[in-house]
Amino acid sequence: MAGKVKWVTDIEKSVLINNFEKRGWVQVTENEDWNFYWMSVQTIRNVFSVETGYRLSDDQIVNHFPNHYELTRKDLMVKNIKRYRKELEKEGSPLAEKDENGKYLYLDFVPVTYMLPADYNLFVEEFRKSPSSTWIMKPCGKAQGKGIFLINKLSQIKKWSRDSKTSSFVSQSNKEAYVISLYINNPLLIGGRKFDLRLYVLVSTYRPLRCYMYKLGFCRFCTVKYTPSTSELDNMFVHLTNVAIQKHGDDYNHIHGGKWMVSNLRLYLESTRGKEVTSKLFDEIHWIIVQSLKAVAPVMNNDKHCFECYGYDIIIDDKLKPWLIEVNASPSLTSSTANDRILKYNLINDTLNIVVPNGEIPDCKWNKSPPKEVLGNYEILYDEELAQGDGADRELRSRQGQSQGPRAGRSRDSGRTVLTTWK
Repeated sequence: MAGKVKWVTDIEKSVLINNFEKRGWVQVTENEDWNFYWMSVQTIRNVFSVETGYRLSDDQIVNHFPNHYELTRKDLMVKNIKRYRKELEKEGSPLAEKDENGKYLYLDFVPVTYMLPADYNLFVEEFRKSPSSTWIMKPCGKAQGKGIFLINKLSQIKKWSRDSKTSSFVSQSNKEAYVISLYINNPLLIGGRKFDLRLYVLVSTYRPLRCYMYKLGFCRFCTVKYTPSTSELDNMFVHLTNVAIQKHGDDYNHIHGGKWMVSNLRLYLESTRGKEVTSKLFDEIHWIIVQSLKAVAPVMNNDKHCFECYGYDIIIDDKLKPWLIEVNASPSLTSSTANDRILKYNLINDTLNIVVPNGEIPDCKWNKSPPKEVLGNYEILYDEELAQGDGADRELRSRQGQSQGPRAGRSRDSGRTVLTTWK
């Protein structure tokens, strides 16, 4: 091996550092020559900024795409998915098929969402159609449940507008940009509690799109039993699953951290709802992930020095329909329990095995298609080249065929995924 990988990180987490050290890699500072930099989203802005950015050499890789925010900012994710649906509609793609009420059959996986202040009037129009509905407001650029609240009256929005730094809905400043989404008020409950899924997805390249799903995702449970009662709208222990919020609750369990492995959820659903509907649910979750990545692929700066490990947040409603809530660019590497630490250590280990093959000095010209034996707990979710090639691996094709919307199979049409209805 010609030399050891030199690493830098500005995220001081043991699950990262232990992985680097286990490989015998050498720590350096960001001002020295480095090969691998696991950086925060703030740092990536500087690396690729027009003013302060610098040219990366072929032996350097980083853990974010330059404009990852096209998927990980709540407002941009929704905007890109809406654009993607419109483009497919224009092309006459069967993917964009709608039902008699004008709802997408296969692409209806994000709750109805508006940007505030920009879409205020559109939101009011929608709100008045069903004035008894509940909406959830989130600041576009924050994470860990910060700044989130629920509303069910227009007056609450007006109060928010006054209380926030703008006196009107004129300001377009990013600091004040919020998304407001229809709240999923019929979540699937287990033990009376609401939960969501945190799933890890690794993207090694956007063009062609190649992504991997981590098998060891988990569910995050609320500590307080769910009620749709409007008197509990302010109780975030009922509504928000973020560990950053739940760990402050009186009923938080420090041993299991209110978490369940996805494999446990699968077993639970198979025993209570049956294997078939459970398999369909997970196929639909995979479908959502692939479609959200396809939605941003055309606008993503597919820099060859980059990869990304995203944290997907999915909520399942009581009809077993999954909804994409948001995608995180820097999913937490903090460990709240012993199991959590093991999972995140293995996640980083498996990620490094794919993006830095054989632990050798990176070469961003390599084809980014590692052999199956190094995937660990990752499995290939979508490979655009294989999906297009006539010699595509049959097992992969059948896997992708399952990852469609309801009652759908797959055929290929110029590399574009199309739907064929199953009888």
